[in-house]
Order: sequence, then structure tokens, then C-alpha cells
Amino acid sequence: MDDKVAFPAAGSATVRVTKTVVAATVAGNALEFYDFVTYAFFAVYIGQAFFPASTPFASLLLSLAVFGVGFIFRPLGAVVIGAYADRAGRRPAMILTIGLITIATMGLALTPSYASIGLAAPAIVVACRLIQGLALGGEVGPASAFLIEIAPPHSRGLYASWQLASQGMAAFAAGVLGLLLSLILTKPELADWGWRVPFIVSLALIPLAFFLRRAMPETLEGSHTGDPRPLDRATAHPRDHLRDHARLIVLAVLIVLGGTVSTYVGNYMTTYAIATLRMSPALALSATVVGGLSTGIFALSGGWLSDRFGRRPVMLVPRIALAIVTWPLFLLLSRWPDAATLYVATCAVTALTAISAAPSLTIISELLPRQIRASGLAISYAIGVSLFGGTTQFVIAYLIAVTGDATAPAWYVTVTSVVTACAMWALPESRGRRLEG
Repeated sequence: MDDKVAFPAAGSATVRVTKTVVAATVAGNALEFYDFVTYAFFAVYIGQAFFPASTPFASLLLSLAVFGVGFIFRPLGAVVIGAYADRAGRRPAMILTIGLITIATMGLALTPSYASIGLAAPAIVVACRLIQGLALGGEVGPASAFLIEIAPPHSRGLYASWQLASQGMAAFAAGVLGLLLSLILTKPELADWGWRVPFIVSLALIPLAFFLRRAMPETLEGSHTGDPRPLDRATAHPRDHLRDHARLIVLAVLIVLGGTVSTYVGNYMTTYAIATLRMSPALALSATVVGGLSTGIFALSGGWLSDRFGRRPVMLVPRIALAIVTWPLFLLLSRWPDAATLYVATCAVTALTAISAAPSLTIISELLPRQIRASGLAISYAIGVSLFGGTTQFVIAYLIAVTGDATAPAWYVTVTSVVTACAMWALPESRGRRLEG
């Protein structure tokens, strides 16, 4: 990645973008996803604390259902905050999402258990999940648009891939911390208060991300392409631009569909290993570390490859491969549930997902005009994630329970991957394309 990139900022002054600016985007994005996915990793213990039920499985389903609640507000966040980013700028939108995630994280970290305050506890947790969803729904569009707009034309794939790589970093950090806690604490301690520690840690880091984002330049009214013209907001309402690009947005939703399902199947490996394969919490959480590291590395690899070979082939080949190999991987894992097979399955699913998803975010951003780049991507991403991300873990847990088939998650990945591959095929190549403005 270049140390500095010049682009006309809002107005006509040229701004030198350093690695610190990219780090501010990545750090804030990572923290927001860290808080969101940490819930998934500790779903078993959160269910015990806030959603007591007649059986442990019923408690887990309630916890996963509330995990899905966090996706309900993602489309609202995408519409409201995405439009705000296209109107007021990328920087204020990203500062707003950091503020919202702080409120939600504080609530999750500090809310007493059901045993202490009764129904107020799950009510507060649900509210916090809704706020988290609102923040994440509005984060992806502005952050991705910003990375695309500051990138040199020949490195847009690599720059944009940091969006997804930061999600992998978040999962990796959450997994490392969760693994350490599972090794240090007893099971009762982990269930009683240990699961709160990762949320408290993130609260200590959020002020740094907020400070870094306040120092970011603005890219809304100019881009690195050399076109310093301010955005003419009088020419058309953003809704008109969204309507003009309805086909692209529908295809983008279908692309997000497959990436979302395979991503959350990968995130579910911890709960899957504990609840279905009866592995120890420490071993199960170590799969999160492997998956997060794999996502970070292979997302950057996918972005780099797409800058050299094009977006479409780098999207399509791993997605097709994922549709083919997922079932054999889960069959292997269900027959020989040990550390080696858990790591192989987790790494394969997350690596193929990340390679394909990185150029997917890039191509959608490149095909959208500047006036709706943040909101268009945010809406596409939020709808796909809301419809399938929030339900994936609940659906596969239910399918496993009903069918008794431990490979049920694989069939879900395979079917959605075929749909996504078709949508990817329908998009034109965008590598080397001049950004519309």
C-alpha cells in the first residue's frame, strides 16, 4: 500500500492521505464488528445470563434469535446513515457510527443478568442489539466508499479489502481474548462474568478510534481521479439515482447473500463446536482465532489479486469452490471432530469467503456513482446481511436439531453460493474503471 495518496478533498485543496488515515478507517470498522461478533462467540453464555429457558438448547436458540435482532435495524442504519454520508460526508457518518456502537457496547457490558433484574435484562440486551445493528448498517457504506475514494486507481481492490480484513481482525481479537478467558477462568466464572470482559476491553479502545476518525479528511466532494468538481446536489435526488441503479443493487444484495451466510457459518464454528460436537470451550474458541486470522489474510489477498486479474474471476472462482467443498468439510468434521479437522474446515470456509468477498465490495462500490456510493452499498449490504446474517446461525442450529444431521450448515452454504455465483456472473468487470461522479 502506498504511504501517501493525493486526492482533491471536499473543495479544491489536495490532501495527502497517509497510512494513518487508512488505519483510522480500519480501526473504527474493526472495533464495531468486534463488538457485534463477540456476541456470537459468547452466545451460549449470554443465553444463560439473559435468556433462561427449560433446556440449554432453548436458551441458546433464544440467544441466537436476539443475535438476529441486531440485524433488523441494519437496513434502517444503511438508509439513514448512508444518506447522511452522501449528503454531509463520509467522516461525520463514521464518527456517528462510533458513537452509536459505544452506547450499545456499554449496555451489553454493564447490564445485570436476568436473575438480578428480571425481564429488564433481556429488554436492555435487545435494545443494545438494535443500536449495534443501526451502527453497523451505517458503517459499511461510508467506510467502503471512503477507502475506494482515497485509493490509487490501480490499488482500489487492495484498499477496499481492508474493510473485510478489519472484520477478520475483529474476529481474531475476539477469539484470542475469548480463548485466554476460557483458559484462565472456570466454566462457572466464564458464564457468570467472564463473557463481559471482551466488551469492556473494547470500551477502553473506542475513544482512540473516535479520535483518529475526527482527524480524517473528507472525500465526498472529490476523488483521487483528478475530478475536483463539487457534488451537485441540485441535479437529482439520491432516490432517483438509487432507482436508476436498481438492477445493480438487487445483484449486490444477492452477492452479499452468499458471503453473509458463509461468513456467519464460519463465525458459528465456536458455538457449533461446543453445542453440536461437544468440544471444550478452549478448543472451540481457538477456531475463532483461526477463522479471524484467515479472513484478514485472505481478504487482503483477494483485494490484491483482483487488482491484477480483475474483480469477476477473483469473486467467482472461490465462491464456486466453496459450493463444492463445504459439504465434504463438514462431513469430515462430524466424523472426526478433533482440533485438526475443526481448523481445516474453519480455515477453508473463511479463506474462500474472504477471497471472494473482498473484490465483491470493490466492484459494487466502483459501479455506483459518487452521489449514492455510500448509501447504495450500505443498503445492498444491510439488506443481504439482515435477511441472511441474522437468521443463519438460528437456521442452522434449528436444522441440526430437527434433522440430526451435523452437516446441515454445509447445504445452506452450498445453495446460497450458487445463487451468489449467478449474480456475480451478471456484473460487468470494473477493474480500471473511472469512478463515476
